[in-house]
Amino acid sequence: MKNFDINEDPHRRYNPLINEWVLVSPHRAKRPWQGQNETVASDVLPEYDPTCYLCPGNLRANGMTNPDYEASFVFENDFAALKQEKIFFENSTKETFFKAKPERGISRVVCFSPKHNLTLPEMTIDGIKDIIQTWQKEYIDLGKVDYINYVQIFENKGSVMGCSNPHPHGQIWAQSSLPTEVEKTQNNLKTYDDLHQSNLLQDYLQEELKLDERIVIENTHFVALVPFWAIWPYETMIISKRHFGKITDFTSDETTAFATILKQLTIKYDNLFETSFPYSSGIHQAPTDGESHPEWQFHMHFYPPLLRSATVKKFMVGYEMLGESQRDITPEKSASILKAISDTHYKNK
Repeated sequence: MKNFDINEDPHRRYNPLINEWVLVSPHRAKRPWQGQNETVASDVLPEYDPTCYLCPGNLRANGMTNPDYEASFVFENDFAALKQEKIFFENSTKETFFKAKPERGISRVVCFSPKHNLTLPEMTIDGIKDIIQTWQKEYIDLGKVDYINYVQIFENKGSVMGCSNPHPHGQIWAQSSLPTEVEKTQNNLKTYDDLHQSNLLQDYLQEELKLDERIVIENTHFVALVPFWAIWPYETMIISKRHFGKITDFTSDETTAFATILKQLTIKYDNLFETSFPYSSGIHQAPTDGESHPEWQFHMHFYPPLLRSATVKKFMVGYEMLGESQRDITPEKSASILKAISDTHYKNK
């Protein structure tokens, strides 16, 4: 019987945030690839596109005209996933197999910049700070709505992630229920806090900083790392060093530090395969239900799908859909790769 080698042998890793496991199979990264290759978008985008429904001054799908905005711009989603109307619903406690209930909410689009050809890694720190301040304002405004209990801020970047428009933008979905992933995180943060009288992510971050095996970027106020339990090949998480639960708790220095680490991390992503790197990212923070939530710790997830190159992505199929999540490259390996990548964008070299 051989000794266990975490860098070579199949093993499972536990995610305490959502109480789930991921299968890690490091040896599979050596297999040759004869599967699907994605098409890389090589078009050079203009600064302004007259056909884009997100550019300043252009007509949107609902017939409204965008203002000539000069920084970030927010509007109600023309094809909202959630509706604000209150619907009468009589809850049936007898139903076992066909449970359903209306979900009320608000969906908004956040244009990051008036320039059609910019993405986060190519924006200035001040430009990213403006986005953060917009997120803060939306969290406050939406959180004040009496039926809104959670505000989910996220971005889908790239056609591989289903993004229908290349103009730099993100979305905010605010709703009356806690989304499933947030509810799982909420429950596990609360359980840990009750058991240890301490914050799960604060304690986890301290251990990661001691080991320094999965740290990608660190500044005075934030750390970007590949989680021990990461599922996606180059998945990362940004965690605040100070204990606070929501984006509106930032100090001025923390706003600058967060903007800086967002730019640095997304530059590393773009530089990895010298392409505009696709991902889904999102902020996890305290609910807006009026409770204090000391168990929460502000953090942000990045889930990029690319595995071997700009054209080869990780698919969640087969075992991942029927068994549990699985990855081939170890989190330690992907962290070392990302950490070594230059902070200068490849277009500027």
